[in-house]
Amino acid sequence: MIVEKEVIIIGAGPIGIACALACKKRGIDYVVLEKGTLTNSLYNYPLNMRFFSTSEKLEIDTIPFISNNPKPNRDEALEYYRRVVTSNQLNINLYEKVIDVIKEENFLITSEKQRYNAKKVIISTGFYDLPKLLNVPGEELPKVSHYYKEAHPYILQKTIVVGASNSAVDAALEIWRKGGDVTMVVRGKAIGERVKYWVRPDIINRIEEGSIKAFFNSEITSIKEKEVIIKTPNGTKTLVNDFVVALTGYQPNFKFLQKLGITLSEEKNRPIYNAETMESNVAGMYLAGVICGGDETHKWFIENSRIHADLIAEHISKSL
Repeated sequence: MIVEKEVIIIGAGPIGIACALACKKRGIDYVVLEKGTLTNSLYNYPLNMRFFSTSEKLEIDTIPFISNNPKPNRDEALEYYRRVVTSNQLNINLYEKVIDVIKEENFLITSEKQRYNAKKVIISTGFYDLPKLLNVPGEELPKVSHYYKEAHPYILQKTIVVGASNSAVDAALEIWRKGGDVTMVVRGKAIGERVKYWVRPDIINRIEEGSIKAFFNSEITSIKEKEVIIKTPNGTKTLVNDFVVALTGYQPNFKFLQKLGITLSEEKNRPIYNAETMESNVAGMYLAGVICGGDETHKWFIENSRIHADLIAEHISKSL
């Protein structure tokens, strides 16, 4: 049996939820399909993660987000988006991965559980599912992770943290404070400029005092069971090692977008879309949220892409 819908929204992150709210407000018959849990990316953030944004900038559809802190944490955000979904009785199917989308007169969407026919499709799939790999021998070893949840597994262990972004800096500081032996390997010459302003001085001071070791202008060339080989400006070094936490960033699923017929620019893999309506080069298929930036995953985030939902829903409501 094929389920008929006016709109299918792929992805139940904050922007996917905002799109659902915007559709419901305009009486559009929609369903959200999410391959994981609600706000799957936020759920997989580190347990103690704190947002750079204040709570009001994370709000969607003017629904108040009340936080006990100047900068809300992961758990507060999860609670907020849960409440938005349940109190508004949004139509969201979790743990239902979309396998294929075929454009005919309408769109035929095939998931792991169901088939749908829809007039419009909104893609709001984020970028957190595909890590940017180091592409070095040994990266497949169990000691290597591209995600960081909490410090406890790394206590009393020699841990290399790769990267100098917010996630890498947060992980390095937390592991060190919980009793881990931390070494950072950074491709650039310094800690990233976009690191949270209240955290950046902390990591710089810990490095300068020697509490956390750091190799700048350096990169891993090989990972072994008990060692890691790195290339530095002073030559190759072999470091005794128990764990590698490679936090080198994430990227949208470009293959999925291309499979759907969406054109990507040669520069930065930016998908082609109309900035006034968010409609892609595929008629009736819209893009929302961070995926609009291609490789520039720092360009769009919750606070500045919330507007995509109303732009899309308004354009759809006029064309149904």
